[in-house]
Amino acid sequence: MYTDMFGKVRYKIGLHIHTTLSDGHVSPEEAAGIYREAGFDAIAITDHWKYHAADTLSGLPILAGCEYNMGASDTSVDVMHIVGVGMDRAPELQKETATRQDVINAIRANGGMAILAHPAWSLNCPEHAEALTGFSAVEIYNTVSNVNQSSRPYSGYFVDLLSNRGTFYPLIATDDTHYYDDSDETKSWIMVHAKSLQKEDLFSAIEHGDFYATQGPELHVRRERDLLIADCSPCIMIDFLSNAAWGPDRITRGKDLTHAEYKIKAWDKWVRVEMHDADGLYAWSNIIRID
Repeated sequence: MYTDMFGKVRYKIGLHIHTTLSDGHVSPEEAAGIYREAGFDAIAITDHWKYHAADTLSGLPILAGCEYNMGASDTSVDVMHIVGVGMDRAPELQKETATRQDVINAIRANGGMAILAHPAWSLNCPEHAEALTGFSAVEIYNTVSNVNQSSRPYSGYFVDLLSNRGTFYPLIATDDTHYYDDSDETKSWIMVHAKSLQKEDLFSAIEHGDFYATQGPELHVRRERDLLIADCSPCIMIDFLSNAAWGPDRITRGKDLTHAEYKIKAWDKWVRVEMHDADGLYAWSNIIRID
């Protein structure tokens, strides 16, 4: 549990983590210990097609989870990965016959939250997501998609295209940990402002966007009439990204920046903020819809 710069209590949560139950390199107990030592308040163990029930391991609360990887290696044919978190029981799904919508429906029917995993890595198109109903969030950053034999960890282009089409999801950052070799563990997470660590409180906060995604920096964005205000821990860049191709006050660069403001333009339909510090560590806001 952490207190942010405005005095709000926040929980450090990892929602996409693999273990030896599928293709991860450490056991669930070892993974929990690693994340507990890194200050996480809870994690979800999300092995491929292996449901892990809610538990406490190595002193760390575990959210129920599973990842449903659909398709193989060829993204030009059919690849989409869907992470389920918080299911009260294992969804009844057959890997060989379940459709994407079947997976989402089963996750939700069992009390869980369906997350679209690493759309940039999977080369998903906006219409792939729009053809489905029931997603609760999308990964804007996925750590393991930038290590070893992978690429494309950042899905900002994908979520911006979706936003241009009027489809908005909460944006989370995850590790998708597999290797545990200091390349992909405890690198990306969300900081959730919730009443408690109870599933209902966490889910409510996530689905209402009451969190920010980060690799360490702190980022808070608020709207005051036609002004968007970003406050953050010291950084070297603060960007206001929107449907506009350019704008005179969208990008702030400097040293030890902690504040930036953006005046909403007549053509803005949505805005989100991302920043990074001198160590190259990022934080991402959720999307602010401009009505």
